[in-house]
Amino acid sequence: MAIRKLRIEGDPILNKISKPVERMTLRQKILVQDMFDTMYQEAGVGLAAVQVGVLRRIVVIDVDGEHPYVFVNPEIVERDGEQTGDEGCLSIPGKVGTVTRPMHVKVRAFDINMKPFELDAEGLLARCCCHEFDHLDGILYTSHVEGELRDVNATAEIRTEEEEESDRE
Repeated sequence: MAIRKLRIEGDPILNKISKPVERMTLRQKILVQDMFDTMYQEAGVGLAAVQVGVLRRIVVIDVDGEHPYVFVNPEIVERDGEQTGDEGCLSIPGKVGTVTRPMHVKVRAFDINMKPFELDAEGLLARCCCHEFDHLDGILYTSHVEGELRDVNATAEIRTEEEEESDRE
């Protein structure tokens, strides 16, 4: 398929609310494949259609490279627990920030063939669902960041120093 151009923070489309999908067209199925191709090319784990400039409520997620999910018109119907950790975003390259999200979410959505399904997501998958579904409402993860955004390279350097310290012990 094709790699699509990512929209980067500052692009006004990222702050718009995406429109529901009434029916899945061939064009939208191609969009879904292009979204997966783009996400994998950029080493991401999730991507919302708005991030490639399409204001439709479509999200793709694959947190482990083996279980790709397509969510059409998704909604979170249950949340519980709490997890705090670093998040990044393909639309905000080179930055990470600490965000608290639910540990578990129950999601209702349609698949690529517009068949309804529910998913109980835990851990990273739950975090990713929250992050990507926020995109559909024009919300970037930076509005949830606790503290400051950090440079990915600086974070990697800190981890390397910590690992080196641990190795010396």
